[in-house]
Amino acid sequence: MAAKRKAEIDVEGDLLEIMPLGAGSEVGRSCVMLKFKGKTIMFDCGLHPAYNGLSALPYFDEVDPSEIDLLLVTHFHLDHCGAVPYFLEKTTFAGRTFMTHPTKAIYKLLLTDYVKVSNIAVEDMLFDEQALNRSMSKIELIDYHQELEHNGIKFWCYNAGHVLGAAMFMVEIAGIRILYTGDFSREEDRHLRPAETPSVSTDVLVVESTYGVQVHETRNIREARFTGMVHEVVKRGGRCLLPVFALGRAQELLLILDEYWENHPELRDIPVYYASSLAKKTMTIFQTYINMMGDNVRAKFASGQNPFVFKHISNLRSMDHFDDVGPSVVMASPGMLQSGLSRDLFERWCSDRRNGVVFTGYCVEGTLAKHVMTEPPDVTLANGQKSPLNMSVSYISFSAHSDFLQTSNFIDILRPPNIVLVHGDSNEMGRLKGALNHKYQDKIQIFTPKNCQPVKMTFRGEKMAKVIGSLASAPLAQGQIVKGIVVREEFNHLIMAPTDLSNFTTLSTSTVQQKQKVPFVKQFRLLQTYLQQLYDNVETGLTVDNAPMLTVRLGEKLHDDEKPAGGSAVAADSVQLTQCSPDYVLLQWMSTPVTDMIADSIVLVILQMETSPSPGLLKVMSQTEDDREIEARNRRVIFKLLKEQYGDVHMKDGEVIEVNLDDNTATIDLENADISCSNETFKARIQTSLRRIQSALYPLID
Repeated sequence: MAAKRKAEIDVEGDLLEIMPLGAGSEVGRSCVMLKFKGKTIMFDCGLHPAYNGLSALPYFDEVDPSEIDLLLVTHFHLDHCGAVPYFLEKTTFAGRTFMTHPTKAIYKLLLTDYVKVSNIAVEDMLFDEQALNRSMSKIELIDYHQELEHNGIKFWCYNAGHVLGAAMFMVEIAGIRILYTGDFSREEDRHLRPAETPSVSTDVLVVESTYGVQVHETRNIREARFTGMVHEVVKRGGRCLLPVFALGRAQELLLILDEYWENHPELRDIPVYYASSLAKKTMTIFQTYINMMGDNVRAKFASGQNPFVFKHISNLRSMDHFDDVGPSVVMASPGMLQSGLSRDLFERWCSDRRNGVVFTGYCVEGTLAKHVMTEPPDVTLANGQKSPLNMSVSYISFSAHSDFLQTSNFIDILRPPNIVLVHGDSNEMGRLKGALNHKYQDKIQIFTPKNCQPVKMTFRGEKMAKVIGSLASAPLAQGQIVKGIVVREEFNHLIMAPTDLSNFTTLSTSTVQQKQKVPFVKQFRLLQTYLQQLYDNVETGLTVDNAPMLTVRLGEKLHDDEKPAGGSAVAADSVQLTQCSPDYVLLQWMSTPVTDMIADSIVLVILQMETSPSPGLLKVMSQTEDDREIEARNRRVIFKLLKEQYGDVHMKDGEVIEVNLDDNTATIDLENADISCSNETFKARIQTSLRRIQSALYPLID
């Protein structure tokens, strides 16, 4: 896949963008992009069940996969994870991928089966079993409530109900939280817990809208209607087909049917089959993760019962093992009759009026199941021939998707200021948006993007810095000036003492010691005389080799335990001169803005001494420039240094400098050396800055 041209990334930008690459005003190929602060996350990576080959993929050409930091997969249904092997193996994506433990285990089983049973040409296959196996090593695991961080992105997940291992992902970037629900259900059923409600606030909620404003029946009524439909078909001597996904709702329906057959002895001679090649393997996975299931299932396991060992249901691996004589109930995948056993049985039974098909889950537009639900007079078979549709067609929703009441109650608790609706056809999505706008009186922004249509929101959060380490050892007073180093780590700002750097970061402090040799053939004592006229504090001494040494110092002498090894101390606020030979002197100093300027002035003195032997050198030097020109130059230097430090700085008439920071303004009168500012703390800060600059510009003031 060709890489899309990289857009310019503004890391400091406040624009948050959400764009569906799939499931935008549709159900299928769920894939939602999130971009904020230079970070990019992809939620889900599924296939569209109504299409084959490249047409089934999300619109990957709209993004550059190499820029994506994270891929977070909510659950194992193909419309949410079916494109993961393709994306991991056939694009430039190099980020990290996360699923829950059950999702990863079932992901491999389902996609292996998908590769084997897909009724498409080899050249149209998106990936093979080898690519699927390679993708497994790139998928990392995450537990519910486990907080992880990658490249400045914090994320964790909650139980979403829906199917075993389904997760809702919460992502936090620079203090802004985004919750992506994926498919979720807040209703407890026979084998799964309901979706959790996050205890923290969220700024953006990306939520499914599959059922729009529809309200599901209560569980008892729904189960009674379902068993009644099945009973009616077999009572008239027909075969009852239940198209289901291999995992998820199938386990719920198996529990219901097994209990119903147990309570109705007259039905026990009628066989019930679960037609899935994955039945045995998937049941093992369900038993492995029993701790993630509902209270009903866990209670039975605790009492020694295994609810997934069925008394009245048999496994049917293929049509070769099926004795199609008399009434029966067959639960077969896939749930939308695209291919496989459910399609084979449908085509065999659809012309007989005694038979019936009961759809129990959501059917996507463009699939055979959706077409059959309209009850047309005939259907087109896989071989292209027409067949009359005489069997009864029934629908009852066991789909574990949130309905209007569940979704609106969820929003009532979270109260997010922004909602993005996905995973719903445009009609249902529009109805849900209208109902929510009416309920919340437009107090919440609600977006209904189509595929590849970005939703943009602006978040301007305050930048805060936390004081840590020795600087935080004592309580800070209001307005107190804190001196330290500001360290930015992704979106966190910390203020600490330089000595704490190694304790709280991977950084450390260092000093640069400068050494410079300058030709000098005159008497070293003459240089001492000149420097003593220029600087207040010039100390004399000898090195360990008894070479004459001068130290031009701005501060106090170092203590013995602070002196570097080697004999002579080079203090942080001094420049040391040593006559190493009759031909040159060696300057040494710890590099700071002030000591660098002092060293430059000393070099200038030495060079001018070499060219002008007159004892009146200092007087000549002071007269080489007009005093007014010197003062004007120094004022320009002061202005430039303040501007580099504070940014918003202006000079008026060459005599007044105005410094602006946040809501504070300080006015510096250079002529009268006066500072005016209503904020005393800011005024003191400006005075400190000005004093340091002047100490470098005017080191000779008595």
